[in-house]
Amino acid sequence: MYIFKTVQDLQHYIRTQKKQTKKIGLVPTMGALHLGHLSLIQRAFQDCDLVVCSIFVNPTQFGDAEDLEKYPRPIESDIEKLEKIGCSALFLPDVTEVYPKDLISPTFDLSGLDKTMEGAHRPGHFAGVVEVVHRLLDIAQPDCLYMGQKDYQQFAIIKHMLGLMNSSIQLVRVPIVREEDGLAMSSRNVRLSPEGRIKAQLISQMLFEAKKHAIHMSLEEVKQQALAFINQHQLEVDYFTIIDGDSLEIIDSFDKATIVTACTTVRVDGVRLLDNIILRESI
Repeated sequence: MYIFKTVQDLQHYIRTQKKQTKKIGLVPTMGALHLGHLSLIQRAFQDCDLVVCSIFVNPTQFGDAEDLEKYPRPIESDIEKLEKIGCSALFLPDVTEVYPKDLISPTFDLSGLDKTMEGAHRPGHFAGVVEVVHRLLDIAQPDCLYMGQKDYQQFAIIKHMLGLMNSSIQLVRVPIVREEDGLAMSSRNVRLSPEGRIKAQLISQMLFEAKKHAIHMSLEEVKQQALAFINQHQLEVDYFTIIDGDSLEIIDSFDKATIVTACTTVRVDGVRLLDNIILRESI
C-alpha cells in the first residue's frame, strides 16, 4: 500500500493510474478504523481497480475544540488494517495540505438538509463535512465515492452536493456493519461501560422491530410501536423519526417516498449512538 502525505504526490499517483484507464474509488474517513470502514473498501474493490482511503480528522466539522483534541488517532493500527485488507493507497495529509491558505471553498445550498436530526444538535457540522468531502473529491478525482449508511444524513447531504455540482462521480451507499448483538459499529462504542454496552443493543432491536412492523402496519402505527419501545426501556432518545430518505423530510405515509428510513440517536453512558434502518425502498 502506498502512503501519500501531500496533495502533489497523491495526484501524481492518480494521474499515472488514470493513464492506464484504472477506475478509482475513494473512501474518506477520520481514522480509528473498524470493520464498518473496512467494508467500504471491500465494496469499492467490487467496482474499482484501485481504492484510495483518506484519513483526516477534519477540524471544520467539530464544534468543540476539546472534542477535536480528544478524537482518537490510532494511525499505526489503522495502517496495519488497511494493509491487511489490501487497500491500494492511503492519503494521510495534515491540515495545511487539505486547507492551504489560498483555498477558497465553494458554498452549497443544502436546502435545509443540514438543519434537521443531527444538524439540530450539531450546528455547522454538515457544512464542515461538505467542505472536506468536496476538497477530497477535488484532490483525488475518483470515479466512485463510498460512504456508509450508518451516517445516513451525511450520505443524503453529499448526494445533494454532488447533484448541485452535476458531478459524474458515482456515490455508493454501503450497508451498516453490526456487532453480533446488532449494535451498529462505531468508534464511539469503546466508550460504553459493560452495562451501557448491553443497553445499547436495544437500539437495533427497536429498528429491527420497526422494519418487521412496516410489512403490515401503517407508518403511524410503526412509529407508535417504536415510541412505545423507547418508553418501555427508558431509552434517552435525542430523536426518532421516519423520513423520506432523499429529502430527509418527515413523512406520514409509506407512499410519500421511494425510500423510507427510520433514523434515531440514543444516548447511552452519555455517548450519542446513531443508527437507522431502511423500512421500505422502491427500486
